[in-house]
Amino acid sequence: AKGGRGGRGNIHFASAKNPAPEIAENGEPGEDHYLELELKMLADVGLIGFPSVGKSTLLSVVTGAKPKIAAYEFTTLTPNLGMVMLPDGRDFAMADMPGLIEGASKGIGLGLKFLRHIERTRVLLHLVDMSSEDPHQAIERYRQINKELANYDPELLKRPQIIVATKMDLPNATDNLQTFKEDLAKDETLSQQPEIFPISAVTHQGVQQLMQLTADLLDKTPAFDSESHDKELIAKYQSAAPKKTASEADFTITKDEDGTWVLGGEKLIRLFKMTDLTHEESQLRFARQLRHMGVDDALRAKGVQDGDLVRIEKFVFEFIQ
Repeated sequence: AKGGRGGRGNIHFASAKNPAPEIAENGEPGEDHYLELELKMLADVGLIGFPSVGKSTLLSVVTGAKPKIAAYEFTTLTPNLGMVMLPDGRDFAMADMPGLIEGASKGIGLGLKFLRHIERTRVLLHLVDMSSEDPHQAIERYRQINKELANYDPELLKRPQIIVATKMDLPNATDNLQTFKEDLAKDETLSQQPEIFPISAVTHQGVQQLMQLTADLLDKTPAFDSESHDKELIAKYQSAAPKKTASEADFTITKDEDGTWVLGGEKLIRLFKMTDLTHEESQLRFARQLRHMGVDDALRAKGVQDGDLVRIEKFVFEFIQ
């Protein structure tokens, strides 16, 4: 955004009759823009899975993060980040992503929030809840999430992924895990069987071993090119004053519903913003500038009356003949 030129100080307006005038200009208004910036979470490991499979609980157990945890869907509305510190000195950043549901790649639920952040992770821990009454629910949800990843970006399925069987402390979990393994073995679409690691974040069963396994996998995974998913745009921005067409005047005159005359126009507003209205001399100079531009005559031609209110942005004054 191009900045406007600086205003002239009072020495510029000095004369023999008035060597120290109380008049100076404000700086010329520059360009301004409204930008919306989005921060993508940078984590080595991303926790993925349906809502309420135990992602936040696992993150809270292995890191110092304190995510909100509750037994209902979409407890996590934004990614939570924590650092995992292992006894052998290794460490890595882990992010608990918002839960994924069917249609997430099309923007349903919190899906796109989740998917945009997961782009940058090197290893995925795919958490699957083993506590359901339906023994086949685990495989269905596992496939559904992988489908959403593929729909968003097929490259995501190429990331190293460990299946984490969660809530193994609950009654149905052991039988459901066996059913899940059998269902997964029958899946002909998988080029190789992913590793399945059972844990209970509540009782800490298997959690430390899972973190060691994750760190080992990270050591083998090449560093992720953070720019690979960004479209590179090289542009040269050059600011130039727009050419004014014959139909565009230096000023505009309209009338409010309450009868107030409203002055506008690019040149008039620029002069107004450069005027220091705290000094009477500056106000008188601005009035002369308006007169020279023909604003007074144009107002009279439109029927302005003595004492009518005239407004420029939020500045209101009386028109006096």
